[in-house]
Amino acid sequence: MKYVHESLALLAAQPILLLALLLGVGSLLGSFRYKGVHLGPAAVLFTAIAVSSLGTAYEVKLQIPEVVGTLGLVLFTYTVGLLSGPNFFASLKRGWIAMVAVMGAFIAAAIAAVGIGKLLGLPMPVIAGSFAGALNNTPALAAASQRSGDTAGPTIGYSITYLFGVFALLFAALVALRKRTLEGGRPAPLTTLTVRVDRDDIVCSSELVDAYDGSVVFSRIQHGEENPVEVAAEHTLIRRDDLVTVVGPADVVDEVAEDLGHKSSHALQSARHDLDFRRITLSQPTLAGSTIAELDLDARFGAVATRVRRGDLDMVAQDDFVVQMGDRIRVTAPTEQMVAVGRYLGDSERGLSDINPIGFAIGLALGVALGLVYIPLPGGGFTLGSAAGTLLVGLVFGRVVRIGRVVVSMSNSSATSLSTFGMITFLAYAGSRAGEHFLASVTSDLGWKVFLLGVVITGAGAVLVLAAGKYVVKTSGSQLAGILAGAQTQPAVLAFANERSGFDVRVGLGYAMVYPAAMIAKILLAQVIAGL
Repeated sequence: MKYVHESLALLAAQPILLLALLLGVGSLLGSFRYKGVHLGPAAVLFTAIAVSSLGTAYEVKLQIPEVVGTLGLVLFTYTVGLLSGPNFFASLKRGWIAMVAVMGAFIAAAIAAVGIGKLLGLPMPVIAGSFAGALNNTPALAAASQRSGDTAGPTIGYSITYLFGVFALLFAALVALRKRTLEGGRPAPLTTLTVRVDRDDIVCSSELVDAYDGSVVFSRIQHGEENPVEVAAEHTLIRRDDLVTVVGPADVVDEVAEDLGHKSSHALQSARHDLDFRRITLSQPTLAGSTIAELDLDARFGAVATRVRRGDLDMVAQDDFVVQMGDRIRVTAPTEQMVAVGRYLGDSERGLSDINPIGFAIGLALGVALGLVYIPLPGGGFTLGSAAGTLLVGLVFGRVVRIGRVVVSMSNSSATSLSTFGMITFLAYAGSRAGEHFLASVTSDLGWKVFLLGVVITGAGAVLVLAAGKYVVKTSGSQLAGILAGAQTQPAVLAFANERSGFDVRVGLGYAMVYPAAMIAKILLAQVIAGL
């Protein structure tokens, strides 16, 4: 026992060593899977609670310094904003009904949490933490801790309710997916099709793109079978007997084929003597934040961009699509120009993991400063806090990408890595602060009360989101499962829904549609609860 005490004392005297131990052991435990489900970063929280509780048993105080936890917090929320920015503002246009429905469900869940929490005699910081844990939202936990000035209370509530929140939403996703076999109109991945034109009138390619709301692009055209294959420029004229290549979702491409003529047995994309195509990585910082139209590939190289791959998602390269560092752009160009196009876009993996220190520092500073702004309300007021402040600035910077010559966004891989590191750092901090009180709380009357409150919050949130999706948004089972995962801001639910649905693309669309709004709503509601 003496050696255990001495080891714990060493960790108490060396907080960086303690942090490294918690991150390593917690991440290892979080990687273990059971039927496709794993705790992931949340295992760091439980590891920190366990180690801190062990220290308390040996009368050794094991805590990560507050400044380390705050740094992890702002890294996490800022990069989540950067990653979510493009989807968030796109969702404002396309899926605002789903976003409003999800936010309404969380407001109702928050009201229920406060009412039942008061009936159970729980303090507001614990209720706020229970709200964050039941809905699996780490930034909300951080916001509640910051707003209440009490790290232990919210963290105890979070840790007791978190696991039930995960498993209950896995079941809810399964319920949503039960009716997916009855759904029609399954969205298809992007495809390429050569069409033979039977129409007698002459039509401009840009008119067709506009007619289909930019969901397709034209990449190649051949005016008669004896002529060479050319790049289909923005205002290419399409005539009878032309062969033209259309890129887009399979169902829309089929509509275009029927509109123009019929599917051809020829595949223009296979003729690579005069034209070639390949994916080129955007690594040129000065081009980050440009639209596809602003890249001006047609005028510069006689080339056209047809698709953009960001992460694991393929998207049509619409003219108003804003590109980011690390995007892989599929370009069709004259063979002799392909090298020049690569040089222009960068086409290098080097530097993609680099972080622009100027833009990064500006974003963090503005976010923390925004979090300090006092917002007056009747009967009081509140500040957003650094969690919400950095998230909001990150959302804006993730959308604009660049301010003047300063790139304020970063590549998907860099932002994801920083987000993960910031998340587990904050979880290690929060767990170390709550550990000394955790065992006493779980074994006392507080434990069962918090768990009961968590069941109510998770159940209310899941039922309300399911009802809103089915009756208000009127969405499909697959997309509804994605909305549940996005509303819960829980990757485990997303992974489960993807696996069960055979990676139905509607799951990912639902997740991206509501995730940013759900994140913001939970953070703000947790702060309001903590401040009551």
